[in-house]
Amino acid sequence: QVYLVESGGGSVQAGGSLRLSCVASGYLGNMNCYGWFRQAPGKEREGIVGIDQIGRTNYVDSVKGRFTVSLDNAKNTLYLQMNKLQPEDTAMYYCVVGYTDIACTWEWAATSFGYWGQGTQVTVSS
Repeated sequence: QVYLVESGGGSVQAGGSLRLSCVASGYLGNMNCYGWFRQAPGKEREGIVGIDQIGRTNYVDSVKGRFTVSLDNAKNTLYLQMNKLQPEDTAMYYCVVGYTDIACTWEWAATSFGYWGQGTQVTVSS
């Protein structure tokens, strides 16, 4: 079993920044893909980024150049630095951890194949 706890969400104005954190615990031995997805009310889950154990990243186009993911393996902590936030970024954000035998991508982050936490709310006002 894997447990994930996200934090760092909040309310900001457009153009602002937030840094999300996700602490993972439990059995992580065979996990090789980490990521973030988000879901706004009434909308489908949207993958944001996937990052593998050696730091290779894959972002969805809508956040490229604004969001940066990082993984601290020593602390079992995943981060998402979000800059230049826009109202359309408003959603509940979830980190996800799992195993994949294909590429670790933002598309994988949007699937239900991994473990995810309770989420942290991000609200961006115009």
